Amino acid sequence: GTLLIQRIKENYPDRMLSTFSVLPSPKVSDTVVEPYNAILSLHQLVETTDATFIIDNEALYNICENTLKLNNPDYDELNRLVALVMSGVTTCLRFPGQLNADLRKLCVNMVPFHRLHFFLVGFAPLIPIGVDKYLSVSLIDLCTQLFDS
Repeated sequence: GTLLIQRIKENYPDRMLSTFSVLPSPKVSDTVVEPYNAILSLHQLVETTDATFIIDNEALYNICENTLKLNNPDYDELNRLVALVMSGVTTCLRFPGQLNADLRKLCVNMVPFHRLHFFLVGFAPLIPIGVDKYLSVSLIDLCTQLFDS
């Protein structure tokens, strides 16, 4: 993945490059080399990207188990959460309007130094599949879930 990012940056140096990275967790790691690969790719992300949105793998599992009440979450549920977060973050980039901005404005306003371009993401409401049609979420529930999950 980092070689592809590096080639894109070399071929299109004037474009802003944004990535979404899922960092591994020692509790849910499948292989021994995941932490090493994460550290090596993190160095490339510091050098080549303009904005990196970090998603914690252990937090994904905790959200699935505690908030969504899934005992053994599989990759479908985890990928659904990642897709929801990616969709929410890129909404202002995909749709035109007065309140929307482009990636360059986002990086100018949110990145104080070039090497400090890592963002943590949050998403609410987290509602299990199939329940969203029957559940209404109040503002207090939404804020509680945003800061507690």
